[in-house]
Amino acid sequence: MTNARKSKAPTKLDQLEAMLSRKAGASIAEMMEEVGWQQHSVRGAMAGALKKRGLNITSEMLKGTRRYRASRPS
Repeated sequence: MTNARKSKAPTKLDQLEAMLSRKAGASIAEMMEEVGWQQHSVRGAMAGALKKRGLNITSEMLKGTRRYRASRPS
């Protein structure tokens, strides 16, 4: 038997966190496409689970599209 570690695939919440942590952030449509969730599920994840992870979620309207970003409090 080997002691090789099995790496876990990132969860959908991990994927959302990564998208929101990008410099450009992400739109609801981009997040929906990435994780395969409906709009209300993406919004709920941002308002609930991702905030519980300690992220500050902000949004900004850019070129007619609302972009969301996440950051950790300093």
